[in-house]
Amino acid sequence: MSDWKFLEESRVTAQRPCGVPERYWSDEAFGWNGMFVFYTKRWRVFVRCVCSDGMGWKHVSVSLVGDERCPRWETMCEVKDYFWNEEDVVIQYHPAKSKNISFHPGCLHLWQPLNEKLPLPDPKMVGPVT
Repeated sequence: MSDWKFLEESRVTAQRPCGVPERYWSDEAFGWNGMFVFYTKRWRVFVRCVCSDGMGWKHVSVSLVGDERCPRWETMCEVKDYFWNEEDVVIQYHPAKSKNISFHPGCLHLWQPLNEKLPLPDPKMVGPVT
């Protein structure tokens, strides 16, 4: 289940700047949009998330604070659970090389369209369904 109380406490604001440039500061009035820095509860790493909900998408970029490695799958799952509900479907794209833009070598992105449902393959394609 999404945890906006935790996220609001983790939002980068003028009162809690976290050494981040002012252009990334936001407050509750920005809603989904802003930067959030927090220590994950389950995997114990510092994570930086930059979020937006424009142009038909909810988007969260995820990177580790002070580290150029990509977040682990488990960390991405924990971040997904902070921003979305358990049953929400979000995706990570692997864009065409010609369309790929990277500002941070260890940043991964979670995406969810605002106005349509994502198609999903049959779970049997992954493995036995119990």
